Amino acid sequence: MPSAQSAPSMPSVASVGSGPAGAPAVPAGSTPSAASGLPVVPVPSGAAVPRNTPSSPVRGAHLLRTTVPAHPSRAPGVRAMVSAYLTRLRIPPERADDAVLATGELFTNALRHGSPDRGDTITVIVECDPRELRVSVADRSSALPAARTAGGAEESGRGLAIIAALADDWGIAPADPGLTGKKVWFSMVLQGAP
Repeated sequence: MPSAQSAPSMPSVASVGSGPAGAPAVPAGSTPSAASGLPVVPVPSGAAVPRNTPSSPVRGAHLLRTTVPAHPSRAPGVRAMVSAYLTRLRIPPERADDAVLATGELFTNALRHGSPDRGDTITVIVECDPRELRVSVADRSSALPAARTAGGAEESGRGLAIIAALADDWGIAPADPGLTGKKVWFSMVLQGAP
């Protein structure tokens, strides 16, 4: 199967069909959820959906899951991948922008505080259905994040406050069975939810 070409810091993307509204994407080289049992289809790199795509409710449940090396060079690619995925699902642009920013904050926190060892990885999971968008970022550290008040000149310390301001809810969950660490997540209510 041909692989998609992409910029060095952006993961290649392949799509895995999951419902009538479109297909979620997973980076090439990642393993789609075994439960999906669906074929992997290449998606041309650089393919963009215009930002003025009409908003429509998400149909069905969608999942994007990728695991990348815990390295700062991966942050732009993760943000770009989540942005393209949410655009493809036709999430309203203002909600998608907020979700991408919040995902970037979670990824940065996982880099700084959750992945101290060389060779560590970070897993980003995006779950979306007609009612809710939920993003989880898993790292290998069991140390729980703590909100703090950053001084005006400090360059860090605002990530959790930004997430709390952008999302409808956020929290911490245990790592998947058999793994060490934790997941930090946020959720957003989508258009059409009661």
